[in-house]
Amino acid sequence: MRDKNTVVWLLLLPTIIYLAVFIGYPLFKTFVMAMSGEERPFDTFYTMFHDKTFWNALKYTLLLTVIIVPIQLVFAIALALFINKKFRGYTFLLYLIIIPLALSDITAALMSYTMFSPMGYINKILIDLGFTNRPIYFFGYMYKTREFWVIVLTEIWRATPLVFVIILAGLQSINKEYLEAADIFGFSKTQKLFKIILPLLKSSIMSALLMRTLFAFQIFGVVWMLAGRDIPVLAGETYYQYTFLNDEKMAAAYSMVIAVITLIISYFYLTTLRSKHLEEGVR
Repeated sequence: MRDKNTVVWLLLLPTIIYLAVFIGYPLFKTFVMAMSGEERPFDTFYTMFHDKTFWNALKYTLLLTVIIVPIQLVFAIALALFINKKFRGYTFLLYLIIIPLALSDITAALMSYTMFSPMGYINKILIDLGFTNRPIYFFGYMYKTREFWVIVLTEIWRATPLVFVIILAGLQSINKEYLEAADIFGFSKTQKLFKIILPLLKSSIMSALLMRTLFAFQIFGVVWMLAGRDIPVLAGETYYQYTFLNDEKMAAAYSMVIAVITLIISYFYLTTLRSKHLEEGVR
């Protein structure tokens, strides 16, 4: 038994070293930097929490996460169910869906800007169809609402394929005998979806939700390219404080807020959405 435990720890050792060196140590140094106030340890956090920009950044970060992640999940499940039917030409459609996975967030943002700019494709189509006689402006401080929804659309298009791949993998691992038994007992498509497919996809959904929520909460490139500081987000303010204001302590404080919130989100997902069959396996 002792030898078995030794082998387990030896197998885990590379991962532990990686987490300690590349995550644990930088996180500790960031915490020390954020706590090194000029007079008191919490001076930097006190200044940050009394700054209106911080609360606006937190508001927009939460708002983007709450809007984008559920839409991505619904789209991903719908696309996975459709592709899983394996109709003729489904592989070509599959490749089209996952193309955005090869794009960086900066590339996706530039493509969106090209489409929604005053001389972009969207305006040209609207003018040619007669819906408007002049370009519609989507970017600029006066058009923050439009900027916000362009960011939402860009993130949905760019990151939904990641959720889709996870859901599709889970869907293809479901034993077909469950669905065949449901057909024998006269289950409708809706009953099979909500009583068999979705419960069996719970672990895949949890993994996809966890990954996308954490990434959405760290959103930066798309927002910074399309809106700059018109729509502040936590990661963007971290970059701004460090790069433009040379305030390492404030940047570290923003980083610690992001780290704490992502840890809370991870704990919530792992404890609340954990699959029953996994809990039984642990016992």
